[in-house]
Amino acid sequence: MNTLVNEKVIFCAKCVESNQRYVSSIAFKDKKDSYKSRAEFDKETNICWACKYFEKKKKINWKDREKELEEICAKYRKNDGTYDILIPGSGGKDSSWVAHTMKSKFNMHPLSVTWSPHMYTDIGLKNFFNWINSGFDNYLFTPNPKVHKKLTRLAFENLLHPFQPFSMGQMYFPIKMALKNNIKLIIFGDAQAENSGDDNLFKGGAQINTQIYSYTKKEDLFFGGVNYKDLKKYDISEFDIDPYMPIKDDIIQKSKVEILVLPYYLNYNPQDSYYFASENSNFQPNPKRTDGTYSKYNSIDDKIDDIHFYTWFIKTGRGRATYDAALEVRNKIIDRDEAVALVKKYDGEFPKTYIKDNLKYLGLNLEKFNEIIDKFRPQHLWEKKNGKWVLKQAVWK
Repeated sequence: MNTLVNEKVIFCAKCVESNQRYVSSIAFKDKKDSYKSRAEFDKETNICWACKYFEKKKKINWKDREKELEEICAKYRKNDGTYDILIPGSGGKDSSWVAHTMKSKFNMHPLSVTWSPHMYTDIGLKNFFNWINSGFDNYLFTPNPKVHKKLTRLAFENLLHPFQPFSMGQMYFPIKMALKNNIKLIIFGDAQAENSGDDNLFKGGAQINTQIYSYTKKEDLFFGGVNYKDLKKYDISEFDIDPYMPIKDDIIQKSKVEILVLPYYLNYNPQDSYYFASENSNFQPNPKRTDGTYSKYNSIDDKIDDIHFYTWFIKTGRGRATYDAALEVRNKIIDRDEAVALVKKYDGEFPKTYIKDNLKYLGLNLEKFNEIIDKFRPQHLWEKKNGKWVLKQAVWK
């Protein structure tokens, strides 16, 4: 189990975020005993850096940022019938926003690529096809399900991070496809700084740090908490693991591919992104709210999403409702009092909707699932009262 250096729990004075939130890490370096960096707060005001980032946004000249993006597009735009930009996406609201914006507003010629979810939800699959049918070429890659299940089980048992194999593939596959198709520009819809105020992903503004997706030696890589050289113990071969491999550093350096995030250049708002996707790609929200939160349109592609966010709650004491509510407070969609009430009502709700599918996928029964979960509860966050686990500190207490 990972231990926390900062055991003093602080909640943001502006939103509902906690200083226990993980910030971005390099996935292929995650081991069983890895320390995870936590969100930083202003020591004088107890305001999280994500809220501080939103204050900075008010001073940004978005016309200048848009002009900067147009200059980048002009540098890479092709007129020979070939692709000039690669857009990773699932068919969710943000990938729809990126794809249509780059195609229609900036006159680029996109190739979209998708790393398949573990298990598509009905609405996730529908939205994927709605997105593609709204006017995009697409490569959908589905990794070997047997290998993917093994890696997901290892990541769950060793790191309590069942989403790790997907997130690795989702990051590395688009870059490999760009290299294969001689595309020099990749744009993600990721709004990491918007969500956490974390600048670790960014190098020189909008560019994603190469450390996130490149490596030097295979022997330094970990998958599901298992070192590369030990994967054979789990009947995972070099061939099996290849789709999950990051990119060799020398290849990245030679390619000179630019990997950017659109929210750096255009003012991003999650609700506006939802309305945009609904209008342009016929994006559909869930017919009912998602387990663990009140929202209906965030991360609804994959049945294992619910387990992923639940593990957040176990490891950090803040779950899906905290994530959604904090972002909506920053975007002035709701106020802090409303956010606190929503977090109290929904955060940490057991992910019951797809639990049978997820247990079957992981090869676990409910008792074993909960046994693994409980091993990762930090002692400074959790205590048992009357036989039930409860948070020692919460934003509403």
